[in-house]
Amino acid sequence: MANVTVIGAQWGDEGKGKIVDWLASRADAVVRFQGGHNAGHTLVIDGTTYKLSLLPSGIVTGTLSIVGNGVVLDPWALKAEVEKLIGQGVAITPDNFAIADNCPLILPIHRDLDQLRETAAGKGKIGTTGRGIGPAYEDKVGRRAIRVCDLAHLDTLDPQLDRLCAHHDALRAGFNEPPVDRARLIADLKEIAPFVLQFAQPVWKRLRDVRKEGARILFEGAQGVLLDVDHGTYPFVTSSNTVSGTVASGSGVGPGSAGFVLGIVKAYTTRVGSGPFPTELQDEVGQRLGERGHEFGTVTGRQRRCGWFDAVLVRQSCAISGVTGIALTKLDVLDGFDTLKICTGYKLRGEVIDYLPSHAADQAEVEPVYEEMEGWKGSTAGARSWADLPAQAVKYIRRIEELIDCPVASVSTSPERDDTILVRDPFED
Repeated sequence: MANVTVIGAQWGDEGKGKIVDWLASRADAVVRFQGGHNAGHTLVIDGTTYKLSLLPSGIVTGTLSIVGNGVVLDPWALKAEVEKLIGQGVAITPDNFAIADNCPLILPIHRDLDQLRETAAGKGKIGTTGRGIGPAYEDKVGRRAIRVCDLAHLDTLDPQLDRLCAHHDALRAGFNEPPVDRARLIADLKEIAPFVLQFAQPVWKRLRDVRKEGARILFEGAQGVLLDVDHGTYPFVTSSNTVSGTVASGSGVGPGSAGFVLGIVKAYTTRVGSGPFPTELQDEVGQRLGERGHEFGTVTGRQRRCGWFDAVLVRQSCAISGVTGIALTKLDVLDGFDTLKICTGYKLRGEVIDYLPSHAADQAEVEPVYEEMEGWKGSTAGARSWADLPAQAVKYIRRIEELIDCPVASVSTSPERDDTILVRDPFED
């Protein structure tokens, strides 16, 4: 059976939740393979809204849902999210939810450090969510992390805590903060441990078993390719690799397991937080896009910056992540515009280039080269077939395909699951 990997091909917030929900209803397992609870998916099912941060989207439909080792896990945020969904009638048990036992934990000291750094940076801040994701990944790479499996061995944790606290105490001293309260940290971990450990297991083994049974696996990415720590707009990026290649290392499967790579792409461009944004519109058009698209972050509530579709960035993302096909979302937000613009290249110091350069100074200096297209007067909202779309909307989609060198697999025309035009079924491709 085919597997499917879903990634964001812009700066995140592309509308992955709806697409993942639809795919999850047809999958046998859904796996999160990177990121933390800085990610956010909003699902609307039969009029009920579910907001997820850590839990894979399959949990709402009862599909086996797995948090892979590439995720950094805040156990307290997880407990709050699980309790909220149970309150909405969602069943969450060890039978349908598993956490990698080698998954690193986000601790309160990580949140402290994240927020202290952002506050001290002032205008130079990166724009993190302040939830400790970056510092947790730092400790993972620095071999200081407390992992899920450690929760079962808290009585022998002192050597690890020595390394962890030596590092954090020095950093905290630089911000005139007191040392880590080890006793409180241990007490907090002992309190949360039973809740987390009921779901903990070697998920690579669980995935091996379901693959042997011929299961369809959906790998669910968080954020977007342009926020990848290597390939994104560094340093204004997240702290993990968001590209499809992370499926293997972040969940414990082979590199050929990614299957059909579906890149989620918004019909315009948005970004939350700081960093370069070549097509950003700080005018009435940008405001109109934001208002019509309800552009506020699922996790932070922050207003997103809005701009025209950037084919240069999406083409780059598709190439880097091996995207098989894209799911174009929020087409209906563009209804009623007299003229639409698509960025087809950049001017950098008088030269036209067809990629986003790696250096932050160059990224900030590029100017978009636009191609204009006629807009459409009819509505695309709720369309479920090509025949339901105005002719100009179809032309817009086809032009995007040409410019990004990647075919459209589906078009989303509202937050509702069924309001989708399906061109290629990723599970059947």
